[in-house]
Amino acid sequence: MPHFDLPLPKLQGYRPERDEPADYDAFWDRTLAEQRAHALAPVFEEIDAGYSQLVTEDVTFAGFDGQPVKAWLLRPRHVDGPLPTVVTYIGYGGGRGLPGEWTGLPSAGYAHFVMDLRGQGSGHRTGDTADGALTGPHHGGFMTLGIGTPDTYYYRRLFVDAVHAVEAAQAHPAVDASRTIISGGSQGGGITLAVAALVQRVNDTPPIGAIVDVPFLAHMRHATEIVDTAPYSELVSYLRTRRNDVDAVFRTLSYFDGVNFAARSTMPAMFSVGLLDDVCPPSCVFAAHNHYAGPASMKVYPYNGHEQGGAFQDVEHLRFIRGLVGG
Repeated sequence: MPHFDLPLPKLQGYRPERDEPADYDAFWDRTLAEQRAHALAPVFEEIDAGYSQLVTEDVTFAGFDGQPVKAWLLRPRHVDGPLPTVVTYIGYGGGRGLPGEWTGLPSAGYAHFVMDLRGQGSGHRTGDTADGALTGPHHGGFMTLGIGTPDTYYYRRLFVDAVHAVEAAQAHPAVDASRTIISGGSQGGGITLAVAALVQRVNDTPPIGAIVDVPFLAHMRHATEIVDTAPYSELVSYLRTRRNDVDAVFRTLSYFDGVNFAARSTMPAMFSVGLLDDVCPPSCVFAAHNHYAGPASMKVYPYNGHEQGGAFQDVEHLRFIRGLVGG
């Protein structure tokens, strides 16, 4: 597939106006304040996952409205803690999967907390967390679930889960709360952008860095206008039949757009982009990066799509983490 978006020099300077509702901060302050009552102590249960050099724990913590959310916590068995820890969020349709999918970072000496996704996990990885608040008509997937209002929208629940996941990870005695990093790709990258902005509002020891690979949920209206791929196509299909709801839908989405979160995020961040990505278009990724309020770098893969750097980007992750935590 040829390059379909702006050329790289224009992408590097692409900083579109943000569509931000007047009560954006008030909405998220209210949401987070309401959810503090549900920040219950996480439960960690060690399991035998077959990896003798790693400790694997099945985690349950309280997410949105106190609903149980699952996670994995993996760490090296014979390394003295507390350990620098990476909290990871999953791509669209996936769940926490199996422990064996997450052995890389623990093998490098870090603890790795992998959050499950409510209602997802029937796609590329299995999941174990229900969504206890399904509401309203929607078109498949999750992009339009509860989209009638910001309060009922699916990603309000998921982003609260993700903020609580940081606190759940930091509650473990083997985790160094002062050296926590958040990460994710695609949908996970969009969640990471949200957490980078929101966790600073409620956590006295916020993460010290963010890894944001090919973020989904950024510059969303623009994405629907230049690509026809899923998951953004869910919005197009929904609005094809609900012709009078266009303005209301994009008003809801403006509370969840990664570009608006980026403008409020100050921790160091590393982004990546594939210039052939027709799932999360390069201009959407650069829009978030170029609005990012903190120090941010961008790793560009000119001839890759949504897979971006793959294992090559994993090497960049380790370099970024070491630069933040030392060692």
